Amino acid sequence: MKNKNTDSSRRKFLKQSSLAGVGAVLTMGMTPSLLAGDLNNAARPAILGGPSAWDKAKWIKWPIWVPETDEKRVLEVLRSGVWSRAGVVNEFEAAWANVNGAKRCLVVNNGTNALIVALNQLDIKGGDEVLVPPYTFISTVQAILMNGAMPVFVDIDPETYQIDPAKIEAKITPRTKAILPVHILGMPADMPRIMEIAKKHNLFVVEDACQAPLTEVNNQKVGTIGNAGCFSFQNSKNIPIGEGGAILSNDVSFMDRCVSFQNLGLPYGTAVGTFNAGSVRIGTKVRITEYQAAIGLAQLQRLDAQTTVREENAKYLKSKIKDIPGIVPYKLYDCATRVSFHLFSFRYKKEDFQGLSRNSFLQALRAEGVPCSGGYTPLNKQEFLKEAFASKNFKRMYHKDMLDYDKYMERNQCPENDLLCTEMVWFTQNLLLGSREDMDSIANAISKIQASAESVKKSLEK
Repeated sequence: MKNKNTDSSRRKFLKQSSLAGVGAVLTMGMTPSLLAGDLNNAARPAILGGPSAWDKAKWIKWPIWVPETDEKRVLEVLRSGVWSRAGVVNEFEAAWANVNGAKRCLVVNNGTNALIVALNQLDIKGGDEVLVPPYTFISTVQAILMNGAMPVFVDIDPETYQIDPAKIEAKITPRTKAILPVHILGMPADMPRIMEIAKKHNLFVVEDACQAPLTEVNNQKVGTIGNAGCFSFQNSKNIPIGEGGAILSNDVSFMDRCVSFQNLGLPYGTAVGTFNAGSVRIGTKVRITEYQAAIGLAQLQRLDAQTTVREENAKYLKSKIKDIPGIVPYKLYDCATRVSFHLFSFRYKKEDFQGLSRNSFLQALRAEGVPCSGGYTPLNKQEFLKEAFASKNFKRMYHKDMLDYDKYMERNQCPENDLLCTEMVWFTQNLLLGSREDMDSIANAISKIQASAESVKKSLEK
């Protein structure tokens, strides 16, 4: 049975999207038809001179902005002259908390600082260890280092790309203070198992939900399951503001401390000090502006319906490509009840494409009019870790054996992630806002390359 509120929200999104030139979304309910023949056709790939499967100029542009509905509030804020944090920011915080079913929200200037503030106010500092997956954006690990803590990498589940709960306990030491699961690509980590492990070992859980707004685990929004959840509103994200981030939590005392810390340590709520004594803790200043919040309120009106469209298209596209030899789409945990799909992903097996390298496959796919990328490189092997260990602060906080970079690398090998980084293919979330015909075109493009893989290889890899 359909949910009336979801249906209404989706209809509103379709109407607004048509104003922004994305009326193709209205074809979501149409019978699928391939733009250039069925999946078994042997049409020449565009990279070899054949027709492209799709015109890349026709993809929905991101971010979406509808002047008729979006600009009124932003202009009101600009004309008011009240640009620093005030009532509009408060309104956006309340709305974001409500949408996610959380007691409290604090918005800050980006997702990176949301993670830094959350970890800091859980008292994760020098000498502590935080368990983290290697398949994530660099901000996740930088936030740990910026608080003086040590990242400990836990390898991924090769089917879901998430931190593997079966590998967590082996990495726990007396120094371990928190687990930082990342709902990468908008797909959820296995939170029931992670929370069970955290409870057993008395560890904090901070969810990096920067790519996963409205994703759900057992019908509960990610970011509200652990002690805190962090989000990003950067321009590429599913709710784009340009820059921005948020912390969610049901712990009122923790959230009061976060508010105080991100506002120069000034007292707030239960985080009070002596009357007229000024700041009560070491703090920073990462506040968001009123006009950013106004943009966020406009984008929030479309988020639910867009999430539904992305999820429907992701399921459909997966069904169209899962049987193509060499294409292994993502897998979800059984506990995933809604997925935001910041990125659509699959593993590319070159042995089923006549040995065609992934780079050549991506080049051929782009020639078909399908934007794509190979995703992340192994985060646990990047030079910033070595630089952090060589810093004066880390040398004062850790024994030299812990800062031995070669030994650290030995302890933090993640072979499943290394392999994943050589096979992954990504499509950005705006592609999933298209029509079923668009999804058919993507599938057709992949099939064309697969059928002519040997010829493509000879052309590109002479």
